[in-house]
Amino acid sequence: MTEKKKLDSVVYNTETKSYDAALKPYATSVGAPVITQTDTTAWKNRSINKVNHKIKTKYLELKAEYEKMMQEFEYNNLILNANFSFEPIIGETYHLYLNKKEEHFLSLIAPEHCNFNYVGSFVLNADQIWEKV
Repeated sequence: MTEKKKLDSVVYNTETKSYDAALKPYATSVGAPVITQTDTTAWKNRSINKVNHKIKTKYLELKAEYEKMMQEFEYNNLILNANFSFEPIIGETYHLYLNKKEEHFLSLIAPEHCNFNYVGSFVLNADQIWEKV
């Protein structure tokens, strides 16, 4: 006996010899909506732009923080290698100068009260870090 070919080959499963349209993950009737692939290019481009902007912003923040930290390090290195014969007090303002031998020295004398080569004014904070005023 030959089996008669079923009319709708999409919903007829030849292995189980039964109709299984209800089990398919897609529509099988002629009246069903057309399956089209969604164009995600615009969404991907927006996402890429957002991510790139976020990463660039974070990078610029980290770069600025790094530059600030390096400047702080340079100031501290400069002051700690300068000549001074007193123990600095936390919270007090001190002034850094260059002498005639091009050596740095730290002083309590404000720049308006002397004729030294002024470099900058600094305050020692509670963490023992010198901050430029």
